[in-house]
Amino acid sequence: MKAEQAVAHLHLLGCLLPLLIDVVTASEFKLDGDYLMGGLFDIHHVSGAYPHYKPETITCSSERLILSSYRRFQVMRFSIDEINNSTNLLPNVTLGYEIFDHCSDIQNFPGIFNLISENNFIYPWEELSKNVSKVIAVVGTYTSTETLSVAPLFMTDLIPMVSYGAASSVFSRKKNFPSFLRTVHPNKDVIEVLYNILQNFNWRWVSFLYSEGDYGKDGLDLFMKKIKDTEICLAYTKGLNENTDYPLLFRQLEAQRVNIIIVFAPEWTAEALIKGAIKQNVTNKVWIAGDAWSLHKELPKENGIRNIGTVLGVAEPKMNIPGFNDFIYSSTGQSQHDDKDEQTFCNQICECPNVTAADVINADPSFNFPVYSAVYAVAHALHNVLQCGSGRCNTAISVQPYMVLTALRKSSFVLINESVQFDENGDPMFGSYSIVFWNQSGEAEEVGFHRFPPFVQFFINSTKIQWHSDGKEPASFCSKECPEGYSKAQEGIHKCCFHCKICPDGTYINTTEDPYNCISCKETEWSDPGSTLCNLRLVEYIPFTDSGAIVIMFGASTFVGLTVAMSALFAFNYNTPVVRSAGGPMCFLILGCLTLCSLSVFFYFDKPTIASCVLRFLPFLLFFTVCLAGFVVRSFQIVCIFKIASKFPNLLSWWMKYHGQWLVISGAFVTQAVLLIIGYSVAPPKPYSDMFSYTELIILGCDLNLKAISGSVSLLASLCSLCFIFSYMGKDLPKNYNEAKAITFCLLLLILTWIVLTTTTMLYHGKHIHTFTALAVLSSLYSFLLWYFFPKCYIIIFQPQKNTQQHFQGLIQNYTKTVSQ
Repeated sequence: MKAEQAVAHLHLLGCLLPLLIDVVTASEFKLDGDYLMGGLFDIHHVSGAYPHYKPETITCSSERLILSSYRRFQVMRFSIDEINNSTNLLPNVTLGYEIFDHCSDIQNFPGIFNLISENNFIYPWEELSKNVSKVIAVVGTYTSTETLSVAPLFMTDLIPMVSYGAASSVFSRKKNFPSFLRTVHPNKDVIEVLYNILQNFNWRWVSFLYSEGDYGKDGLDLFMKKIKDTEICLAYTKGLNENTDYPLLFRQLEAQRVNIIIVFAPEWTAEALIKGAIKQNVTNKVWIAGDAWSLHKELPKENGIRNIGTVLGVAEPKMNIPGFNDFIYSSTGQSQHDDKDEQTFCNQICECPNVTAADVINADPSFNFPVYSAVYAVAHALHNVLQCGSGRCNTAISVQPYMVLTALRKSSFVLINESVQFDENGDPMFGSYSIVFWNQSGEAEEVGFHRFPPFVQFFINSTKIQWHSDGKEPASFCSKECPEGYSKAQEGIHKCCFHCKICPDGTYINTTEDPYNCISCKETEWSDPGSTLCNLRLVEYIPFTDSGAIVIMFGASTFVGLTVAMSALFAFNYNTPVVRSAGGPMCFLILGCLTLCSLSVFFYFDKPTIASCVLRFLPFLLFFTVCLAGFVVRSFQIVCIFKIASKFPNLLSWWMKYHGQWLVISGAFVTQAVLLIIGYSVAPPKPYSDMFSYTELIILGCDLNLKAISGSVSLLASLCSLCFIFSYMGKDLPKNYNEAKAITFCLLLLILTWIVLTTTTMLYHGKHIHTFTALAVLSSLYSFLLWYFFPKCYIIIFQPQKNTQQHFQGLIQNYTKTVSQ
């Protein structure tokens, strides 16, 4: 056990262990008190790889001085001095401190061992009552990498570690860092502000430069997650270190045409980058600084800084800490002198004789309030552990670090109008961020702010920003936004790089939901090319009130009236030669079927239904077959009497004996009925919405399967052909018996009507096609009524002298003489 303690003791004192004697002179790095607080500040910074050939610590005072860190170091000293002079906080209790210059990530462990030691020994944790550390808490460190290196040593014994600068997300994991708290907002909050800035100015094509380390890489990861599934694209990203090739970096940025450069790095890395940009004559860019360097005091005054473009930044609000300036003026000179004279532990000396009080006061004030609030948080926690009140504290309580940690987690106090509290992850629940602009005077001018919950608010007054681009707000995009009605077609891996395609008709684009795909309209909707919404299609059909429909229905009604009148006229003159030559009883069958055919005309109007679609075609196809069959028989009979009977007397005898005309008509009727039943069973007519002929219209009609009715149509065509052949054969018969000529003319009108309708149907698909079809049906019926039956009615009424037996016999005799000659 003694050997182990000796080894630990040697490690602890590895760098010129000072004489263990009491000194009464003051020191900037040490202050005696009833309770000690540790402090870790990177007053100096090691740039580049430090040569390391043997086990030894690093002498920080020989490295580059970071004035902003020195100022933060002084803020801790001032805070403890202010607390010790307070009568309300920790009355009759004095706080001391032990502060170390933590300039390296891996070579400052002697200072850490000093803090976690007790009487210069590091003891394993054995029992609750035994002190495990000389300090009750530690304030620091500044960077995430430094904190990751040393934090596990404090976590083991639950020594509270309150960081004022380590912003990496990993420290929010209480499983790994149970005694870690911080007064600086984690990286996710800074990234949130950066994202809001990009959104505010509609910048879509950006680059992200970060320091190679835990802080920068965490920022990059958070930024990439934040912009995922947004319109912002990360055009270029690069880790920065002391060996970065800046000329190559800026050439790559120019090649990507990036105008917005986010720099997420500590101040020393940002300095090298900005100076490199000035040297390489980089111009017309917008630089967005993270909170680590946005309040830099020297860079805004750097020669040539205006040439690089506009610099914006995220920063902690500038807060005036009352009494701090007076403290600096009164302590700087004396402390420098005493540090020089006193023998101290390694890295507890500044070696900065040229730093004046004005230099400290005018240094970058970033992270000053986090230091100030961290010290006060520990003091308030100790105040609660000691049960202080009524001007005294219970000093009999043996204070252990874990007790302070418990009280720290419950912190709730007001400090310079800020309510200091921590959430369950040890992250701050207070504070806000300022948006700053480096103005022409070389100052970081506040132009906006971002407040955190519970009152989230973001605002930028862009009128205060003097843009480098002739006062115009700069734009940053890979491809210009598409015009309205165009979709984006991505080019390459970045969704911000695209070309625009107009959305075709029948589609529209909703840029808020999906700017990359045109959305098809519903069947009941339509759109023109380049539309952003769909319009409801207008449903069209021919109502009964349509003027064309009224005219056609009136014509159909008139037709029915005429057929009834002609039937009555023929009935009164049934035994006359004209009626008998027209077909006798067959006239009444044909007129009746023509009347039934006319009923189909009424079903071409109004909204189609299954019943109307069936009745639109069925009466015409069925009863017009009977009409045509009647005219076929009538044509055949005329030809047979005058031309075939003499040559084939047996045929005429058979025809008369078995009533051949009625057999043909009945056969045609039955055949057509069977064909219609089969066709309607396979594919019955049904309502149909034509959505293809017109984009903006839906034409209601009936779906008639041509294959299903092909047999019926073929039968009609066959009857029509036979009728035409027989009627043509009788073209030279006696005038009063020349029904064949009338039938031929009727058939020509019928064929012409349906040729015109077929041509119209091929060229026009609007709602009036139903009117045209009804008109064609009615014209077909009128052709037979007017050109076959009407002349006979005219003879009966106006030329009764021609309706006699003698007149007809005279015509036959004249025909016989003509044929014999």
